[in-house]
Amino acid sequence: MKGRIVLLDTLNDRPAAALMVDGKLQDLLIDPPEDGPPGIGAILRGVCDRPLKGQGGMMLRLPDGQSAFLRQGKGLSPGQPLLVQVTGMGADGKATPVTTRLLFKSRYAIVTPDAPGLNIARSIKDEAERDRLLEIAHEAMSGAPDTFGLILRSAADEVDADALAEDITAMRDLAEAVTADLDGEPELLVDAPDAHLTAWRDWASPEPDEVIAREGAFADLGVLEEIDAVLQDAVLLSAGASMMIEPTSALVAVDVNTGADSSLAAGLKANLAAAKDLPRQLRLRGLGGQITLDVAPMPKKDRRQFEDALRRAFRSDGTDTVLAGWTPLGMYELQRKRDRWPLTALI
Repeated sequence: MKGRIVLLDTLNDRPAAALMVDGKLQDLLIDPPEDGPPGIGAILRGVCDRPLKGQGGMMLRLPDGQSAFLRQGKGLSPGQPLLVQVTGMGADGKATPVTTRLLFKSRYAIVTPDAPGLNIARSIKDEAERDRLLEIAHEAMSGAPDTFGLILRSAADEVDADALAEDITAMRDLAEAVTADLDGEPELLVDAPDAHLTAWRDWASPEPDEVIAREGAFADLGVLEEIDAVLQDAVLLSAGASMMIEPTSALVAVDVNTGADSSLAAGLKANLAAAKDLPRQLRLRGLGGQITLDVAPMPKKDRRQFEDALRRAFRSDGTDTVLAGWTPLGMYELQRKRDRWPLTALI
């Protein structure tokens, strides 16, 4: 199965989407259980509950007795209603992380209520096309509040003017309605997008070669076998190398092994292969937080090459990841945002 293929199906009677590139699973989205916390991207009216002294944050009350944590709580007081958007998963029963910087995302546009200005994705290089898009954006945002901004995503490149204007207007109207609905008790205002909508929105660029939406697509086109492989701790790499990815309560441990290769460059080759595949593995498994790599033995002079490979691999990953560096014992540490459910909690 060659090309970039988007598959829309269900798993455990919940919407699911898979992105396959040349027959290899690159991303996987599965809707969480309905009785869980609000999903990432949901917009809610919360009520400030209590400040966290020493941290500068604020705990908020959400609907259905749930709670949220806002990192920047300066100037807020208990009982104050606040519009917030879910930004991550609360691990191990912790409060859901939220932000007051709302984003209203569609396939082609992002409306930013608190960040004025019109911006076009840097990946769109053609000046004539950028001018065309800017003209459409100006017209579609005419009359919007002064505090509203707009970002045109890379998928907007060469899109029909009417379709693009309609997309922008829909997001603008939604943003205006939600931001005007501040007063009241905790309430879910905009639900998180389901897996199918997220795939349609976020996998639009580059445009898929094919979109297959039907029951049984995962089984027919090899997605279920790919998921089974991701559920295993062991990951096979090139030249017989491998890595073990094992989540613990404190961190995610990654152990890189050279296998049968006993050459002088075996450690470097294994570590470079692990660096290349690590973002995909973490993304598919839904793993975040502190990640510690026990790399295969290699000379210290090769560390820079390994670091460069990691940096390249995570640059286009889409999830905020901090490459923290080496420990005194020769481990390499990363800090990754928890922006999705662990796969083991969804299967």
